[in-house]
Amino acid sequence: MALVIVRSSSARFLNFPSVTCVSKSASRISQKNLFFKQCAFISGKALRDQDLKIPAPYPYKEKRYLVFNAIFDRTTRRLNENSKIISVEGPIAAGKTDFAKKLAEDLDFYHIPEATLDDLYITPYNFDLRTLDPQLPEGVRTYDEKNFCLEPSNRKAASFQIQKYQLRYFRYVDALAHVLNTGQGVVIERSPYSDYVFAEAMFSSGFISARARRAYYEVKQNTIQELMKPHLVIYLDVPVNAVKENIKKRNHSHEVQSKALSDEYLRKMESVYKTNFLKEISEHAELLVYDWSRGGDVEVVVEDIERIDFERFDKYDKKMKDWRIVKEWDWADRRALYTNNKSFLMTYFNVPVFDVPELLVEAEDLKALEDLKNKTPGLKYRPGYNADAGDKVLFKTHMDYRNVYF
Repeated sequence: MALVIVRSSSARFLNFPSVTCVSKSASRISQKNLFFKQCAFISGKALRDQDLKIPAPYPYKEKRYLVFNAIFDRTTRRLNENSKIISVEGPIAAGKTDFAKKLAEDLDFYHIPEATLDDLYITPYNFDLRTLDPQLPEGVRTYDEKNFCLEPSNRKAASFQIQKYQLRYFRYVDALAHVLNTGQGVVIERSPYSDYVFAEAMFSSGFISARARRAYYEVKQNTIQELMKPHLVIYLDVPVNAVKENIKKRNHSHEVQSKALSDEYLRKMESVYKTNFLKEISEHAELLVYDWSRGGDVEVVVEDIERIDFERFDKYDKKMKDWRIVKEWDWADRRALYTNNKSFLMTYFNVPVFDVPELLVEAEDLKALEDLKNKTPGLKYRPGYNADAGDKVLFKTHMDYRNVYF
């Protein structure tokens, strides 16, 4: 199906395919094979049924979801017409953050901002690992978004992009856990499904090698199947010239002076988004595309979202297939995976890359890093088990997925 780009800042609804969810009036158990009914429409705060009785959110950030919980706390009891994931996509400096925040507020959804290397380099103890760089060899120093903008040809660019994918992946896992444990919808800025747009732009611009690009896709292929695709993708279309003007206006020095954000890089991003990603994701999720060159009206977008019928696909359709789960225990398995098992999902990122020099670290450099970590409070063990950082350590039974920092 061809994509239609609306050339208006007050763009109206585009009729793309859709997703699924649980209806507030649905029967929870079927004698045959369905535990719930797919619901049709998302409702903004103004249209929501204020008398809708939904169980209190499960405290998934503090408590694990185990077999005992699954028996008495069925996932589908919380799911309602707004239990959906919306991914906001678009080029750099398109205004995604402001848009996503306002959209989440109007829909009463949970907002998850875009992943950054701060998620990796700032520890749970609020210690910034980048402050250790002067004490480390070049090969194991940190490399974040600012470094990429100013030094895109650095050999660390390849590992940087894989780390960005990993961080977007786990942000998206958080989104899935939130929906399944609370019933509240999520608006997330970018997703792991669109991350390859950056990898392609980097390869096209010569910032990563062909072998590094291949390794990236091997990691992606090995991990992405564990996720459930978003219900709705909103793409804010901003042409390259307008992107460059927006970069100047927001005046982040590393972006203004960037060697990476060239016309070639930005045009490649735009091309891969429109030629590849939007076409691929529209086979699985609802898609809305807006011209956002001069911004737009979020309320208009909300009205467009409320018109989408998420129930018009049958069980054989590829669209929304991930959300057509039949058995209650299958819902429980998914919920437990995203709530408890980030450490398990982390193992899927262990793809051998011995033939990619950019992704290898010298043994001496790694030894220097380990020695420094062992001397720095809060870095010797996983978060929660560092007595030198104030943790009360009795029994080491819980595993955190971030077993290394960098």
